[in-house]
Amino acid sequence: MRVCCQGRSRTPLGSADYHPSEIAAGFKKTIAFQPRVVKQNRGSAGEGIWIIKLKSGVYCKSFGEREAADDEMLILTEACDNHVEEHTVGEFIEFCVNGRTEKSGEWKSIGTGKYFEGGEEAGGQMVDQRFLPRIEEGETRFMMVGSELYRIEHYVYMGGVGGETKTTIYQPDDPMWAALKAKLESEVEQIMAALGLPMTALPLLWSADFIPIDDHVASHVVGEFNCSCLGISGFLAARGKDMDAVTKEDAEAGQAMCNLIGQKALSACESFKSESAAFGGAIYPLGAFVGA
Repeated sequence: MRVCCQGRSRTPLGSADYHPSEIAAGFKKTIAFQPRVVKQNRGSAGEGIWIIKLKSGVYCKSFGEREAADDEMLILTEACDNHVEEHTVGEFIEFCVNGRTEKSGEWKSIGTGKYFEGGEEAGGQMVDQRFLPRIEEGETRFMMVGSELYRIEHYVYMGGVGGETKTTIYQPDDPMWAALKAKLESEVEQIMAALGLPMTALPLLWSADFIPIDDHVASHVVGEFNCSCLGISGFLAARGKDMDAVTKEDAEAGQAMCNLIGQKALSACESFKSESAAFGGAIYPLGAFVGA
């Protein structure tokens, strides 16, 4: 699951979670105000993630001052391969909802659109966020095991999210990221509350992906929280192959991460066992695995 950092906010800096009946009205207001990133709430490697700008380059001064018309032209860049397309506002909305139709025009994307297919239970939503141009400097992933920061991964994307990346690894106590680490770890409970979730629903493995920003109260903002397409650090070279592709050093790092996840799971089980005993052997909460 990917979770937008600021929920169902309708602020231009924050983001909106769209259902099919909402995207037309919401997107027409946000794109009229500033460039956006609009993406499907599932999948990986950048497919269905669009960086969108008005071709005219003329934006209103205040959010909500106007709505973009159906025939206004957009310049769209898909993050998976950085290819560029031009479509009207109406064509883009049609592609998102119904896919390749006569009304949506011709698309070069490898995807088929229909991002709402299957409904909310299948991840059929879209997220509309402010475009942060400093993404070109890279994205910083805080890899979390329960409520503990495991390591920090900084990615600079070369040719799109699905392409080659320049990756720099930092240890969790690296002073460069100390302030951001302290803020994230101190706010985990607030984040879960804002999402309407108990701490027992905190995943064993998840990430907060930070993007640098100007003219804001903080140096970085969270682009998304991710717990659906994360790999075990150290084992990534084995994707599509086997463990022979992993160096001894990477295998040790990957095993250390798995050991920590196991420790967190065991700690959670023991905690629930104690609580259950205190209440006369009540059944453990379903899905309640969290790092202590």
